[in-house]
Amino acid sequence: MFSMDLGSAESRGHIIVALYGELDLLDAAAVAAALRVAAARKPHIIVDLTGLEFIDASGVAALARGRGYARDAGGDLLLAAPQGVVRRVLAILWEADGFAVHASVAEAAASAQAPRPEVVPIWRQPARMRWQRMAMNPPAAELRPASGHCLPGGSWAPSRRPPAVGEISG
Repeated sequence: MFSMDLGSAESRGHIIVALYGELDLLDAAAVAAALRVAAARKPHIIVDLTGLEFIDASGVAALARGRGYARDAGGDLLLAAPQGVVRRVLAILWEADGFAVHASVAEAAASAQAPRPEVVPIWRQPARMRWQRMAMNPPAAELRPASGHCLPGGSWAPSRRPPAVGEISG
């Protein structure tokens, strides 16, 4: 069963939220709601996962929702000190998205104080694939000297001209 401590513990301007037990589908909504309340109080949150024994995808989604609440309020949500199975699940689902999981609460608090490099987008035109070039720039029509007809290059149309009105024999 899941239990959560939302005490007033603070470290370097962060609220420390400690999770214990199991975080699964049954408790994910309650955790997300508690993280929303914490983000409204102070948007800089560190979730201490030392006592968490199990987490599933819905639990990770609840943490991601909490991170969204914290970011909307001008802060962030950092994860700290996961153990065993929880660490493995977070490595697959959380770190794959580029979010760090810290070894301890102190390390998470220190990383929050570190200056973050500014990310500047590089605007460029996306590379075109061959099929896009062909669809967007069809080949010019070519004149076929034998028939005197103008057919688009690469067309699957027959190369002979259609019969004229007087040429049809029946």
